[in-house]
Amino acid sequence: MKKLEDIDLTNKTVILRCDLNVPMENGIITDDNRIVESIKTIKYLYNNANKVVILSHLGRVKSIDDKIKNTLKPVCNRLSDILNLNIRLCTYEEDVKKIINNNKIVMLENTRFFDLDNKKESNNDINLSKYFASLGDIFVNDAFGVLHRKAASVVGISKFLPSYLGFLVRKEIENLNIIRNNPKRPFAVILGGAKVSDKIGLISNLITKVDKLIIVGAMSFTFLKVKGINVGKSIIDIEQEEYVRDLLNKYEEKIILPVDVYTGEFDKNSQKILKDINDISSSDMALDIGPKTIKLISENINNFKTIFLNGPAGAFELPNFSYGTIKLFELLEKINANIIIGGGDSAYAAIKFGFKDSFTHISTGGGASLEYIEGKSLPGLKYFSE
Repeated sequence: MKKLEDIDLTNKTVILRCDLNVPMENGIITDDNRIVESIKTIKYLYNNANKVVILSHLGRVKSIDDKIKNTLKPVCNRLSDILNLNIRLCTYEEDVKKIINNNKIVMLENTRFFDLDNKKESNNDINLSKYFASLGDIFVNDAFGVLHRKAASVVGISKFLPSYLGFLVRKEIENLNIIRNNPKRPFAVILGGAKVSDKIGLISNLITKVDKLIIVGAMSFTFLKVKGINVGKSIIDIEQEEYVRDLLNKYEEKIILPVDVYTGEFDKNSQKILKDINDISSSDMALDIGPKTIKLISENINNFKTIFLNGPAGAFELPNFSYGTIKLFELLEKINANIIIGGGDSAYAAIKFGFKDSFTHISTGGGASLEYIEGKSLPGLKYFSE
C-alpha cells in the first residue's frame, strides 16, 4: 500500500476523515486529545495539497435538538487555534462546493446530521458516499476510532476515490500490532471497565496467548461472584456468569483478581472504606481496587515485556475512587516493557492523570483498538489504493 507521503498532492483537493468526536460539557471541550493527535496529518495535507476538506462526526444525532448540541463549531474553533489557521466551518445548507473552492481548508458539519434522514451516514448510504466523494480528488482516512464502523464517511467514500491512510491510523496500527502479532513475552493483559460482555471477544482471542490476565474494575466482581465471594451491591454481568465460570475452570492459573477493594456510594462526596474481598457485606458496593491488589499485580508482572491495558480499575471519575487507576498507571510507568493503553476511558484516564507520555502507545480508539487486537478486519480499511 502506498504511503501518503508518496502521493503527488499538487492541485488536489483532499477529503480527510478525522475522528474529532471529543467529550464536551455545555459546549466546552473537556479533552482535546483526538484533535491534537490529528494535527500531523492535517498539517501535512495543508502544506502539500491544494485544498483540505475535513469530515468528522460528533456524538449521536437522533433529533433536531442533537444538531444544536453536537455541532462541530467548538471543535473547528479549537483546531483553528491550535493550527493558527482560519478553518471555515461549512453547513450542508450552504453551497458546499463553492465554499471549498474559495477556501484552502474547510471543515464540514457533523457527518451524523445525515442520520436524521434514515441514518444515511451510519448505514453507509451509497448516494451519501458518492456525495462526499464528489467534493474532492483523494480520500485520506485518519479516523482510527471509527474504522470499525460501516459509515458513509468512513467506508463508503473510499469506494469512489483513491484512498490512503493518515499518519495517526498508521501509528495506531503499527503500535497495536505489538499486541496483535506475536507480542514479546511474558505478556499480560489488564482489563477493567463495567461489563464482561464488552470484552468477550478480546478475552477469547488473547486468553491462550497471555501469561497473565488481570481483571480489575467492575467486571472483576462477576469473576469474584462466580468464585463464591459475596460482592454485595457491586456491579455484575449476570448474563456472562457461565462464560466466566468456564474461563476460570480452564485458565484459573492465568487469571488474577482483586484481593481488596474500596467500598462506598457512587457519589463524588462518598467516603470510602478499604475491605478485603472476603469482608464485603451484602450492603456494600465496591468501586475501586485496594493497595494489596496493586501489590499483587506488581509481583506478577514486574518483569513482563508486553502489557496491554484496557478499562479503568475503578470509578476513577469520582476522586475518592481513582486510587486504583492512578496506582496502576504508576506501576506500569516503572516497568521496562512495551505498554499499550487501549482507547476510551483508559486513554482519557491516562491523560487526565498525567501519564500521556509514559507508555509506548495510548490509543485514540476504544472499540476499534479492541476489534483490531481481536484479529477482526476493520471495515474502514477495506478499500485502499495499492
